[in-house]
Amino acid sequence: MMRQWLKIAVLTVAGALAAVRRFQSDKRSLAEISVSDDARETSLMNIFWTTAKYFAVFLVVMTLGAFLGAASGIIPITASSGHWAITRWFLQFSKQRSVATHTLGMESPLLDDPALVVKGAGTYETNCRVCHGTPSDRHPRIAQQMTPRPPFLPTTIPKWDADELFYIVKHGIKFTGMPAWPAHQRDDEVWAMVAFLRQFPSLQVEEYVRLVNGESAVNEEAPTIGELRGSEPVPRAVITGCARCHGVNGLGRGLGAFPKLAGQQAAYLDLSLQAFTRGERHSGIMEPIAAGLSRDEIGEVGRYYSSLPKPLPSQTTQNATSTIERGSAIALKGIPAQRVPGCVACHGPSDIPRNPIYPMLAGQYADYLVLQLEVFQKEHRGGTAYAHLMRTVAARLTREQMRDAALYYSSLTPTHDRPAQ
Repeated sequence: MMRQWLKIAVLTVAGALAAVRRFQSDKRSLAEISVSDDARETSLMNIFWTTAKYFAVFLVVMTLGAFLGAASGIIPITASSGHWAITRWFLQFSKQRSVATHTLGMESPLLDDPALVVKGAGTYETNCRVCHGTPSDRHPRIAQQMTPRPPFLPTTIPKWDADELFYIVKHGIKFTGMPAWPAHQRDDEVWAMVAFLRQFPSLQVEEYVRLVNGESAVNEEAPTIGELRGSEPVPRAVITGCARCHGVNGLGRGLGAFPKLAGQQAAYLDLSLQAFTRGERHSGIMEPIAAGLSRDEIGEVGRYYSSLPKPLPSQTTQNATSTIERGSAIALKGIPAQRVPGCVACHGPSDIPRNPIYPMLAGQYADYLVLQLEVFQKEHRGGTAYAHLMRTVAARLTREQMRDAALYYSSLTPTHDRPAQ
């Protein structure tokens, strides 16, 4: 079999060389005789088409040879065999050029926000660590058997600009195990990952652990699975999947990167997790986590967080009084000129019975609320069966009005609204 392949290769190269020699010979012959311009042009065209035919035959032979090679099964596709050096070079070169071309003119946002870094850190630990390692586990054993091997990122990240990291994280890389971001609509989440990656090379083991785990890394009194916390036992799913970002106490680590879940409507949490599972609420962070939960676990998570004490109001700056007053007007009366209804009818606080599927907003982080309104405005956020209502409202709000309403709700103390019967 190998002799046959060598024979094909030799004949192919010989044919290509013959075509080149023929072209050069014809050019010399043409130069040695005196012909009219028309005859010279005709001869040049004949030489061109003859050479094109030889080249077409060469491509056909090469394509046929590649197909026969694949059909014979002699080409190894095993990860254990690795790549040839020329293959590694070509793939790496192609990757670098593709990323550079597709990020021309791209501008990255400010990435030094601690909330962004924390959000990216938790996602990295959940989804990326198994391949790319951590400061304490530089080369995960299983990942080292992949072809190509996933790189240890602290030595690789400095080679890429922020916009290039964004492109790689969002779109993934073909012919590797690097997947695309699960929710293409959520660029904000991808930028959070980039913010963390830019910090990653300088992190020591203790810093990494504290950054990705929050209170569970430093609070020795955090409950274990099944231990009572208030009136509900802590479900396994909370400890293994939710606590890293939302906390066992449901307060979301205090930065606004993650929402407060404590005291939230159980029906809303349940249906939101189901929407994440089905991909109807878009989030590259939450979709993989929710998809790993059973129907019973989703119910346990919702009941647990809803049973916790409602959170205190988020801290606001002293000069936010006028902003909160404007937000109060929007929440209570809406903005009739922009056809924006008041918020309290759905989200409270109000003595009017409300649908339990609508989330409680009082005491929530303002930054988180603004982000959700922006994602609704771009029509990049799904959710429960009522999510379409918020897309219409958010589309009519300015960025400043979103901020005003968000700060108003973050300043409120949650109350026990009377649910609809």
